[in-house]
Amino acid sequence: MDADEILKYATSVWGIVMAVSPAMQIRTMLRTGESKDVSVGYFLILIVGFGLWTAYGISIAVPVLWVCNTVATVFGVATVIVALRLRRRIDAS
Repeated sequence: MDADEILKYATSVWGIVMAVSPAMQIRTMLRTGESKDVSVGYFLILIVGFGLWTAYGISIAVPVLWVCNTVATVFGVATVIVALRLRRRIDAS
């Protein structure tokens, strides 16, 4: 295996790790029942960027781009949904 192959696999694996990293934020929000410290705007900007990178990866047929960014989009959307639901629950109290 040459350096190019090693780098390809390393970036693929790390891309998925980065994509699922918001799961830690989701876990914390669910554990504490609060989302006041989460910037929804920040995640919305990331989601748009992930969507653009996904589209670009599909258009140039590079799976590592669209797979990682699709996973990141899903976790970003999940983070926003959890944050907004927790805020709605607190506001209703």
